[in-house]
Amino acid sequence: MRVAVIGAGIVGVTTAYELALQGHAVTVLERRDSVAAEGSFAPGGIVAPAWVAPWAMPGLPARLLRALLGRSGGLRLGPGAALAQAPWLWRAWRASRPGPQDAHRLAMWRLAQFSRERLLELTRRLELDYEQEPGCLVLLRSGRDLDAARPALRLMREQGVAHELIDASRCRQLEPAMAPASPLHAAVHLPQDGVGNCRQFAHLLKAEAQKRGVQFRFQATVQAVQAGRPAQVRLVDGQTQAYEAVVVCAGAGAGALLRGVGLRLPLLAWQGSSVTAPVRHFDGQLPQVPRAALIDARYGVTLARLGDRIRVAGTATLGGASGPPSPQALRTLYAVLDDWYPSAARTQAAQHWQGASPTLPDGPPALGASGAEGVWVNAGHGEHGWALACGSACVLAEQISGRAAPLDLAGLTAERWR
Repeated sequence: MRVAVIGAGIVGVTTAYELALQGHAVTVLERRDSVAAEGSFAPGGIVAPAWVAPWAMPGLPARLLRALLGRSGGLRLGPGAALAQAPWLWRAWRASRPGPQDAHRLAMWRLAQFSRERLLELTRRLELDYEQEPGCLVLLRSGRDLDAARPALRLMREQGVAHELIDASRCRQLEPAMAPASPLHAAVHLPQDGVGNCRQFAHLLKAEAQKRGVQFRFQATVQAVQAGRPAQVRLVDGQTQAYEAVVVCAGAGAGALLRGVGLRLPLLAWQGSSVTAPVRHFDGQLPQVPRAALIDARYGVTLARLGDRIRVAGTATLGGASGPPSPQALRTLYAVLDDWYPSAARTQAAQHWQGASPTLPDGPPALGASGAEGVWVNAGHGEHGWALACGSACVLAEQISGRAAPLDLAGLTAERWR
């Protein structure tokens, strides 16, 4: 089957590879000049399927109020954002109530665990090296942070996810370079999660996909998709091409393309930021950097060593424009880095990045048939695209090939938005 994949971020590249494994003739259409050039360029350098969760968590109104007052380190609202996005926020609030929220979290968790196994399988079989290191610690600064983490801990216990709640002393044994003066109440140790360079993985998998015949067309911007047999893809240069299946993995651009075929996904692009800086070396001493992946639960900020660099990522800005990170976001990232590893990085040589994470109000992505003939969707992964991509791609490839999905798709399909 001739298949077009629109978008070459981490979700698009993994989708193209999985479709090629199924024997399809795949063409990837990407408006930039390389893979992983937008939201997958410099996100947090961790893969943490055990810690995925919907954006709309209990306590959402209080979080938004703190953000409006400028008191939330990890959540920010752009000018007029709360009013402009009121319908989306209303849906998110409804999804954040305890009953619905538990269902959304479980749906994301199922996909994340499947995705982890698929990522590990690809890593072993293809012998991929993307600066991966095992182990992840979720840092809980206070008892209140631990209380907020208890629903996630309960779900992990119920589903048999490997994890351990440890005290501050044990956490500092695992991470001996951590600043001793920083307040730490407890931590969650996730041995199966860890560090991983998303962009590097995307480039490696692109090369493997090309070996299987996948064609990558860069600087090819899709203007519209038309359903049918075959489905039509129209580029901005006027070209129209026909495919037996079209998969929309276009990140922030997915919503507009899908509206053209009658599917109105309420995607909202949150802006996430990162700082990547060279590791600071001292003569005769080991660098004072993390051994594993770290998540500061209070601020939603991640820290990871990627080779000879350290990356600090997080913050979410609603209504933020594309461009460099805001001064407020950078202050939060640098403050978290200084709290835990004040001597880790040469910050004067740091690179700053901001990228969009298109998110659906209830949290899980939209995966599978769009409801329009010949058009499929794999979008809305939000900040968890790196953790969910391999599983999403495998599921979609099986469906397009006419096979049963390899996991329960309740709460994950695009049908819930039709």
